[in-house]
Amino acid sequence: MDYMILSVTLLAIGVFGLLTKRHLVKVLISIELIAMSASMNFVLLASSLDRALGEAFLILAFSTDTCVTAIVLALLVIAVKKYGTCDIRKLAKIAESGRGESEDE
Repeated sequence: MDYMILSVTLLAIGVFGLLTKRHLVKVLISIELIAMSASMNFVLLASSLDRALGEAFLILAFSTDTCVTAIVLALLVIAVKKYGTCDIRKLAKIAESGRGESEDE
């Protein structure tokens, strides 16, 4: 039961960070906290049921979490090299201004 409380706490912290932070690295950390919470729930599922289903879900969660991390880090590198910023709101404004110019032409 203690691990379930820890898992819900990690999920709440991750969602709070995802909704309030603007820096891409902080958003990545929030996504990782949410993924860690899900992985912890899969471990709890595997230990409580004594079946391989929870372990299979854990392997799937680790692989998808690794893919998401790689994609966010690639976006971070591209944003810094191309636009010189990691702020999500500034990147959104750049994208909106770029979209507006292409519609005028």
